Amino acid sequence: MATLEELSRGLPLDPLPPFRPRDPNLPHAPNRKHTLNANQKKLALKNALRYFPARLHAELAIEFYDELQQFGHIYMYRFRPTLPLRAYPIWEYPARTKAGAALLLMVMNNLDPQVAQYPEELVTYGGNGQVLSNWAQFRILCGYLCQMGDDQTLSLYSGHPMGLFPSAAGSTLSPRAVITNGLVVPSAGHSRAQYDDLFALGVTQFGQMTAGSFCYIGPQGIVHGTTITVVNAARKYLHRDTLEGVVYVTSGLGGMSGAQAKAAVIAGCVGVVAEVDPVALNKRHAQGWLTEVEEDLDLLVEKIRKAKAEKRAVSIGYLGNAVSLWERLADEHRRTGEILAELGSDQTSLHDPFGGGYWPVQLPHAEAKKLLVEDPDAFKGLVEESLRRQVAAINHLAQNAALHFWDYGNAFLLEASRAGAPVDGPDGTFRYPSYVQHIMGDVFSLGFGPFRWVCCSGDPEDLRETDLIAARIMEAALKKEKDEPVAAQLRDNLMWIREAEGHALVVGSQARILYADAKGRADTAVAFNQAIRDGRIKGEVVISRDHHDVSGTDSPYRETSNITDGSSVCADMAVHNFVGGAFRGATWVALHHGGGVGWGEVINGGFGLLLDGSDEAFERARTLLPFDVNNGVARRCWAGNENARLAINRAASADPRLAITLPHTVLDDSLLDKLVQ
Repeated sequence: MATLEELSRGLPLDPLPPFRPRDPNLPHAPNRKHTLNANQKKLALKNALRYFPARLHAELAIEFYDELQQFGHIYMYRFRPTLPLRAYPIWEYPARTKAGAALLLMVMNNLDPQVAQYPEELVTYGGNGQVLSNWAQFRILCGYLCQMGDDQTLSLYSGHPMGLFPSAAGSTLSPRAVITNGLVVPSAGHSRAQYDDLFALGVTQFGQMTAGSFCYIGPQGIVHGTTITVVNAARKYLHRDTLEGVVYVTSGLGGMSGAQAKAAVIAGCVGVVAEVDPVALNKRHAQGWLTEVEEDLDLLVEKIRKAKAEKRAVSIGYLGNAVSLWERLADEHRRTGEILAELGSDQTSLHDPFGGGYWPVQLPHAEAKKLLVEDPDAFKGLVEESLRRQVAAINHLAQNAALHFWDYGNAFLLEASRAGAPVDGPDGTFRYPSYVQHIMGDVFSLGFGPFRWVCCSGDPEDLRETDLIAARIMEAALKKEKDEPVAAQLRDNLMWIREAEGHALVVGSQARILYADAKGRADTAVAFNQAIRDGRIKGEVVISRDHHDVSGTDSPYRETSNITDGSSVCADMAVHNFVGGAFRGATWVALHHGGGVGWGEVINGGFGLLLDGSDEAFERARTLLPFDVNNGVARRCWAGNENARLAINRAASADPRLAITLPHTVLDDSLLDKLVQ
């Protein structure tokens, strides 16, 4: 069996590892599509073989060509380590720097089979969210991260470790890694077919939001935001603070969508989640994130009725297609007038609808996977028909059965519209809102978003200590808070962190998520760093966040969908976030194209920050974390959001170095109406 020491030596060549087929006990990514011609296939092989000396090409070329033909991509399965990949305690990594060891810990956590959706294809979540493009890259990356000194920075181009470059010696602010994923020249286009071909060539990858920056922490990474969304949906749409007896229907349990079942129970409602893949569904059930499993629609309906009547907080996983579930709920209403769902959404991977992100209802899952490879055009037609059928059922329930449906930022409405489903509303809008527009946008504008941390010791006691520290920070803030919108967020999040351990959220690394604003994040990080120095936390802590945050992402169909000054498609915010984090002390920074809602639809930036108890870590936390939030709050304020104006004025009052251009509001619209008419 390989060891961490062996992995630190980089790509093994003398001798080559023996060939090993894929593990049949693990889930595997759908075969990737491409339209490469013979010359382009030759180029894909050349691109793969350049990792190896010419004396090995004859043996590896045959193997790699077989992978390209069979799976649509060259994964280099031979180079998979036999060492189980997981987040080992940070001191076990044979790295020269703590930063290198922390990055290795995060990479391996993202490839842990308990965390990753398709670990042998290096996919963490979202169907195609790659950590890296192939296993040779993983081996080389391990070598570089162990070799890297404090005066070097790793450049990672869409999974490819370009190399270690000299950085300012002794600098406390230089990042140790700079990561980009999926960036293409705009004039080259952004079609899915183009992406498929570029991925097959091995020259780019879809890093999703936090897979390709190594910051994914399992389904916990979204569970808090999902809970907040469901709770606030009930407040907004149902005008109630409790969800007893409320049914929330959705779909997807494979990657981040796996958080929905747990979030429904935490929120106190009946969560019904459809999932076609039995492996994904059973994985969430075994992890305790899903309460019950049912594959018979008749029995499922009875279970919904019973749980609703008993006002029981429970999650029920339906092993079947979401379309079948929605159509059955609509049929029940037509037949009995019964309302079996008050809230609804969808979290299938519709950023990749024709590559396995959304499965057609007309075929069993296994047959659909086969059709995807053998006849992609027929598969696409069935997917589009399925989307139209799902929308028809949702429209009936929304019009006649008091269902409140929202788009969960997975491009559901966009792809349904492209498929010809009646989801278009007036003035170029959609019939149903994005959850950012109606629920999370104002939360982001206040500066609250998904702050995360990973305890690098792997010790649950360290995680427990961080929970207590974060709770004390929020309690102190709440006692002094005078602005009710901020106080409301503090109350919700204080309740969350107090109860987090009891919800058994950890999958993979000892990690936690908490929604906090700029001051809350900085104060919490500083307190963590002090606890590490004092020995109350035994190991280092990595701070990160979801890119789906206040300032991390420019995406007109999700994160910036509530920005109404016409700039929702402009990507300045995410790029400034990436660059600004790089010189304010981030341990690593990442800039991605395509994460979350799909290729061509989004740019997002992220970071990782290592806390090690040092004076330098105090400086980095105090400098980086406020900027990371206030960059986005300022942009949202300039776009006219009043919550953001409140938040940025509070930030400027606390730090006189912060000077923000504030917008003036047009008070008399009739003045403009006269001009344009």
